[in-house]
Amino acid sequence: MHFVDLHIHSKYSRATSKDLDLENLARYAKMKGLDVLGTGDFSHPQWNQELRQRLVEADGIYEYNGIKFILSNEISLVYTQGGKGRRIHHLILSPTLEIADQINEFLKSKGRVDYDGRPIFGFSSIELVERLMGISKDIMVIPAHAWTPWFGIFGSMSGFDSLEECFQEKTKHIHAIETGLSSNPEMNWRLSSLDNISLVSFSDAHSAYPWRLGRECCAFDCKPTYNEITGAIKEKDKKKFLFTIEFFPEEGKYHFDGHRNCNFSCEPQEAKKLNNICPRCGNKLTIGVLNRVEELADREEDFVPENSIPFKSLIPLSELIAAALGTTPYSKGTWEVYSRLIDRFKNEFNVALNVSKEDLEKVVDRRIAEIILKNREGQIEIKPGYDGVYGKIMLDVDKENNLKRFI
Repeated sequence: MHFVDLHIHSKYSRATSKDLDLENLARYAKMKGLDVLGTGDFSHPQWNQELRQRLVEADGIYEYNGIKFILSNEISLVYTQGGKGRRIHHLILSPTLEIADQINEFLKSKGRVDYDGRPIFGFSSIELVERLMGISKDIMVIPAHAWTPWFGIFGSMSGFDSLEECFQEKTKHIHAIETGLSSNPEMNWRLSSLDNISLVSFSDAHSAYPWRLGRECCAFDCKPTYNEITGAIKEKDKKKFLFTIEFFPEEGKYHFDGHRNCNFSCEPQEAKKLNNICPRCGNKLTIGVLNRVEELADREEDFVPENSIPFKSLIPLSELIAAALGTTPYSKGTWEVYSRLIDRFKNEFNVALNVSKEDLEKVVDRRIAEIILKNREGQIEIKPGYDGVYGKIMLDVDKENNLKRFI
């Protein structure tokens, strides 16, 4: 089984860590338990040069320091379609550097690619798919974080109501969407129009640390090659595409409706009663993912399509430890506990999914072991995120006094 995270960024993207290089990606991927990563940002000239110099091609995929890489790039399209302004992000996967070069030549004919690892262009999603399929049918275009209000294909601010509305006759070339941090497959299963495409989950990591890298990913039982992995996605092959690892959607930054400036959030039903207006300042609420799913759904909650790929929900281990200790994921104390677990049990996914409570308690105290088990069983309470604010883990850290700690 291979854990795969294909939506990441490099140090050449805006608002990303300057340590996002191949060394750190490979180092932290091993800690996390990831086997295959996207390169991110192959359109950026400097990152592209580094990839050419340091990646080694072997057995249908690229490799660096024990981690396999698939060429990937996120782009932002800002355009008008159907009389409405659209702002849509797409993830592009390329089988080879040579095909990536052809993609880059097309992108450069439309604008600059040297100022940001996630470049912005003014042409449509239809033209993107048409031109890329003209280069190679092996290229994949995956609508990124599909439900995010501002830049998702189904987002409340500038998105569409269906894949067909966005891509029109080119929809046949779209085989997957990325569910994003604020939704999970269960929410997407409520739309019958998505039954025949794969729901993939990747991290969109802006740093290589293990509480970002692989926080969402996919598990495959196939050869770790470009054609095998993308083929399993395209065919929705349940024998090869085993499951996805998901954020709890409540922890995502856009799950509920709300207004960050007023520290106000609410469920869709309450937002409807408020006419989507913030009761504290009178401005419009940012309509979140849960509300948008409710708007487009044609099924009741808990519906499971016959051909659905299973999923598992997990809070990153560093966040759990930090919540238990009252620290942060990047504090010295958190890293000490995290490192003990990785040294003993090899990687984070093994700790989160497999290690018994008895074995955990040989390495960490009972409280942390119990939290890891509660995470595995989906028993941790989360205050939902909204309007760009991450959801908050809520732990009962003092049962006698019923105190809560938030991070």
